[in-house]
Amino acid sequence: MERTPSTDTARSRLSNALSRLSAALAARVAVDLRALAAFRIGLGALLLADLARRSRWLTAFYTDYGVLPRRALFADYSTTPLPHTLSGEPWAAALLFAVAGAFALALLVGYRTRLMAVVSWLLLLSLHARNPMVLNAGDSLLRMLLFWSVFLPLGARWSVDAARRADARVGTGSDADSAAESGVGPRAESDAGSETPGPSGPAVASVATMAVLLQMLLMYVTNAVHKREGDLWMSGEAVAYVMQADHFTYLLGNHVADFPGLLRALTFLWIGLLFASPLLLLLTGIPRAAIASLFVGMHLGMAVTMRIDLFPIVVVVGFIPFFQTPAWDAAERAVDRLGWSKPLVRWRSRLESRARDVPSLPRRPSLPRRGSFARPTAPEPLDGLRSADLTAGLARGRVLFSTVLPYVFLVLILLSGAQAVDYAEVPDPGEDVLDAVEMDQSWRMFAPDPTHTTRWFVAPGTLENGTERDVLRDATVDFDRPARAEATYPTSRWRKYLTNVYSADNENHRSYLANHLCEEWNRTHETGVENVTVYQLYERTDPYNGTVEAGGRVELIEYDCSGEFVQNE
Repeated sequence: MERTPSTDTARSRLSNALSRLSAALAARVAVDLRALAAFRIGLGALLLADLARRSRWLTAFYTDYGVLPRRALFADYSTTPLPHTLSGEPWAAALLFAVAGAFALALLVGYRTRLMAVVSWLLLLSLHARNPMVLNAGDSLLRMLLFWSVFLPLGARWSVDAARRADARVGTGSDADSAAESGVGPRAESDAGSETPGPSGPAVASVATMAVLLQMLLMYVTNAVHKREGDLWMSGEAVAYVMQADHFTYLLGNHVADFPGLLRALTFLWIGLLFASPLLLLLTGIPRAAIASLFVGMHLGMAVTMRIDLFPIVVVVGFIPFFQTPAWDAAERAVDRLGWSKPLVRWRSRLESRARDVPSLPRRPSLPRRGSFARPTAPEPLDGLRSADLTAGLARGRVLFSTVLPYVFLVLILLSGAQAVDYAEVPDPGEDVLDAVEMDQSWRMFAPDPTHTTRWFVAPGTLENGTERDVLRDATVDFDRPARAEATYPTSRWRKYLTNVYSADNENHRSYLANHLCEEWNRTHETGVENVTVYQLYERTDPYNGTVEAGGRVELIEYDCSGEFVQNE
């Protein structure tokens, strides 16, 4: 049966419409390879900074001599054996920190990039599972960005892998393996997705680039919905209340609280940005870069006003893929105008020269690529397995890893985000998968009601000589409101931990806290402590007139330091 002209026309129109739709989608999810390289460097630097900051309290938070020994972890959180739970000794935790740091450094410089990303993600999962009581939204976002980085060609630019690949002979097994590990080249076409040529190199559009962009967008959209339910946010008063709760604020945050009118304007600006966040995906090029820069500026403002650990910097790194090729070309032109290009070229040349001297790990024998004109070099079939079958199996595995797996997780996180705002439900098997990789999309940062009560802790202990001392801060016992409540916490992770201990769901952990305070004091002081009482104190102040609206103290636990550990009921 012959097709009529009208049928051909309809099919042609449909085909053209689909082509235009596909091109529009590709333009919106495309990420410049320079952005991916900067993203990789940012992730590696964040991992190193995070490990360095956590190592200051390694014994307290990650060993059996701290506030969460493994018996408490297994009783209340997870019994899954992980590298960080195999031993409770400080030396074991320190060794894992060093190993994670080595992999993070290799990721930063782009050496065996995909392998380093996978191992770094697994080690980060293990580290977070070792003490969930000190985690915040920044930890969750870093973990998710690192997960999506596994599927991206992060080593295609500005990396050891790229320098070695450029120096390798075309068509050799070494070149093919290197290209595959970096996510570009003939063997990694499914990893890289479609490529859009640009003045300085291709931009990659794939399900993985779509996922890393949607991951950031999902955080803002769900948080916007949660904030919409909060009266303080919609009335413009939220930031003013947050800034008077000075256990969060530091640096400029200790001064901007005196300007409630400015904070009201910032509240409305932030709410407006949250609801405008879909423009981050709808726009492209310089307009997208402008919106992304507004978000980056707001988070840098958080970094100098609020003590929330690395969260603002994690977000800034997460925004790097939103800066598309026109923004990177503009940046390169600016570098040229400033006269910085020649020093940068010399610096890069020295790094690439050293990269070529990096020893290679042993490589597997090369396999013929489908579509290659090279004669197969594999030996005769072994035990009935032909090299062609092995090649086809590996190809199917690459497709599963680089395309199917990201699609599955992309659907799951979208469902999880919708579930967080009561628009959908994740099937039980999907929930199990998300729980296993810690990718639940509940972004309730300061929503629906922001923190607006200042809280601090005092732990008076009676010493053997009859005197009293605050054993939490090694200071004189003082129940008055401190000038800056933020200064009473050693780090923001201590604040997060103590806040969780105060929660009714973690009452049994108060005994572990008190026992740790006793043991740590007696280990570091000549005069021992006999008993400890832990209090949380609070005060809520009206940010507009400075009057105290509420205040008081709550006793969390009274603990006898003598003898073995006792779990208070």
